[in-house]
Amino acid sequence: MLNAYDIAYGLGVGLASPFWLAKPSARRKVLGAFRHRMGKVSPRDQTHPAILLHAVSLGEVNATTALVRMLRDRRPDLHYIISTTTQTGWDRARQLYGTDSDIILIRYPLDFSHAVERVLDALHPALVVLMELEVWPNFLGRCKQRGIPAILANGRLTTRSFARYKLIRPVAAAMFRRLNRLCVQDEIYAERFIELGAPPHHVEITGTMKFDSALIADRVEGDHELAQAIGLGPALNPVWVCGSTGPGEEEIILRQYRELLKRFSRLRLVIVPRKPERFDEVAALIESFRFRVLRRSRREPMPVDPPIPPVILGDTMGELRTFYSLATIVFVGRSLVDLGSRQHGSDMIEPAALAKPIIVGPFTANFAGAVRKLRAAEALLEADDGPSLGESVRVLLHTPTEATAMGKRAQDVVRREQGATGRHVEAILGLLR
Repeated sequence: MLNAYDIAYGLGVGLASPFWLAKPSARRKVLGAFRHRMGKVSPRDQTHPAILLHAVSLGEVNATTALVRMLRDRRPDLHYIISTTTQTGWDRARQLYGTDSDIILIRYPLDFSHAVERVLDALHPALVVLMELEVWPNFLGRCKQRGIPAILANGRLTTRSFARYKLIRPVAAAMFRRLNRLCVQDEIYAERFIELGAPPHHVEITGTMKFDSALIADRVEGDHELAQAIGLGPALNPVWVCGSTGPGEEEIILRQYRELLKRFSRLRLVIVPRKPERFDEVAALIESFRFRVLRRSRREPMPVDPPIPPVILGDTMGELRTFYSLATIVFVGRSLVDLGSRQHGSDMIEPAALAKPIIVGPFTANFAGAVRKLRAAEALLEADDGPSLGESVRVLLHTPTEATAMGKRAQDVVRREQGATGRHVEAILGLLR
């Protein structure tokens, strides 16, 4: 039966139709959502109880690995339904779990009543785990009606999200009251959820599981082979790795690199864009700056002692951490240019676990808790724009001892903050019991 939320969603789609029908990328996104996310999934064999674990995109999917591993150790009888929203999240979930017999992968349903009902009727989860802030009124309402407990994991409320939820406080309060437990990353987020109506006795500060998914190490296996393949010699030449970059950032980076070469002629630059579909675009941009581009995917030979070092484009999947292992300095992308609230910041915990000196931009809301902890430990630098990014790189290159110490402080933060996954496991198993 339709309710007020269904009507509102339908009106929203209809009113926005002139925009998404006219714009090809938006049209593909909307039509793709209706094609894949209307709850058409195959019924599950209910021999084993199952947890539905929803992870929106790539970062959330990565954070599930330690959680699933620990739950398997504690409850071997459990099966899992892992849902995602974005294409990058779906691709990563298939890479991690596509061959596991105890895991079903689905697209998270749009929050229309009939789509939610189809998923719950077919899969019968014993418990639902929602990562970070993926709460929807119809989904939680149907879970409540069926007696399916729901828990928020890695919960966070950015400043922008908090302001928006305050505008619809009655709706937000109703959703948060339907959660049996809210496991949040820190005290600030806990206060925000409670102010929006979450019952204080349901809110628990557990930390973020993203620290647990980072492997603390001094180097990554295979980094020497990668260095040899692309002609990097970190022991001889400093290497600046810019990872998970977004539109507009590569141009800023290249402009600053050109200036840095005037004082650090041996500095090498590696750019690893966040999205594979941008690899060709970034390659062309590098060439437009009159740099030769070496694409990792093409296994091109490194020129011998060139007057201007070529820029290396990391256009392969799954090698970003290996590139970080080779870095003297790391810039973590999607943070220097405002790409929209859903893309504010990429994972700086991974290079921190490798003891790398890290630079980020001002847009890091998706990792605000981690940034606060690293900032408090003086374990990262923050750049507001291109010139301050270049100056941050110059400072770190001029003071290698302090750069090394900063990286060690970052690694210490990761080591200290690990353990959140175990606390989430206890909360989940407590609700199952």
